[in-house]
Amino acid sequence: MSAAQPDEGWTPSAIQQERDAFRRGRALRRGTVAALSTVLVLALLVVVAVSSPGWDRVKTAYFDVDYAKDVFPGLAEAFWLNVKIFLVAEVLILVVALMVALIRVAPSPAMAPLKLIAIVYTDVFRGTPTLLVIFLVGFGVPALQLQGAPTDPFWLGVIALTLSYGAYVAEVLRSGIASIHPSQWAASRSLGLTYMQTLRHVVLPQAIRRVMPPLLNDFVSLQKDTALVSSVGVFDAVFSARDYGNFNFNYTPLVVVAGFFVVCTVPLARLCDWLQRRWMERERAGAL
Repeated sequence: MSAAQPDEGWTPSAIQQERDAFRRGRALRRGTVAALSTVLVLALLVVVAVSSPGWDRVKTAYFDVDYAKDVFPGLAEAFWLNVKIFLVAEVLILVVALMVALIRVAPSPAMAPLKLIAIVYTDVFRGTPTLLVIFLVGFGVPALQLQGAPTDPFWLGVIALTLSYGAYVAEVLRSGIASIHPSQWAASRSLGLTYMQTLRHVVLPQAIRRVMPPLLNDFVSLQKDTALVSSVGVFDAVFSARDYGNFNFNYTPLVVVAGFFVVCTVPLARLCDWLQRRWMERERAGAL
C-alpha cells in the first residue's frame, strides 16, 4: 500500500505561523542592524581619511582617477598573465599534491623510500616562504645550465608556485583521506574491491568533498601569490604597475592592480564560505 500523500490544502498551525513570523522578523532586524553598522563604520573611516592632513597628497599619489583610466588597459592585459599562471599552476598543484598524498597514505612497506621523500618535500616547502622558493627556482635553475631545463620566467614562476603550494595542498588531501572512517575501507575490501579501486571509487570522492573548502582557500591564496612572480622578471600586473608608478612617480596603478586581485579573490572566498556552511549543515543533518 502506498504511503499517504500529504493534504495539498494543509496549512501550518497558528503556533507555527507565529514562530515563522518571529524568525522572519528577527532575521530582518539583524540584517538591518548589520547593514546600518557597516555603513556607519565605513562612513567613519572615509571621513577620517578624507579629513586627514595628508589626504591631498595620498589622493594624488594613489587615487588619481584620470591616470587610472590611462593605465587600465595595459594593466588588464598584464593581469591576464597572472590569471594564466594561476590556471596552469592550479592543475599542476592538484596533480603533485594528489601524488604526494597517495604516497603518504599507502600501506605498502615497499613505499617507505617514497614516503620519506614525500615527508621531506612537504616539510621543506611548507617551511620555506613562497617568495624564497620563487627566487631559488627563478634564478637557481637557469644558473645550473641543465640541458632541457626551462628558462622562461613564466614557467619558472609556475614551477616555484607548484612546488610551494603542492606541499600545502598535499597535506589537505592527506587529512581528507585520513578522515574517512576505517569501516569504509573494510566494507569496500570485503566486497572484493582492490586497494586502488577502494581509493578511487569510495575514499577519494568522500575525502575531496570534505576538504573542498580548505582547498578553495589555498587557491584563493594562490591567486594572490601569483603577484610574487614579478620578482623574477615576469612582466605581470604587479611588474607593470611598478613600472608605471616608477616612471611617473604615481602609484595609482598599484591600487588598480589591487582591485583586480580583489575582484578575482572575493568571489572565490565567498564560494568557500558557502561550501563550508553547506558541509556543516549536511554534517548536522547526518548526525540527527
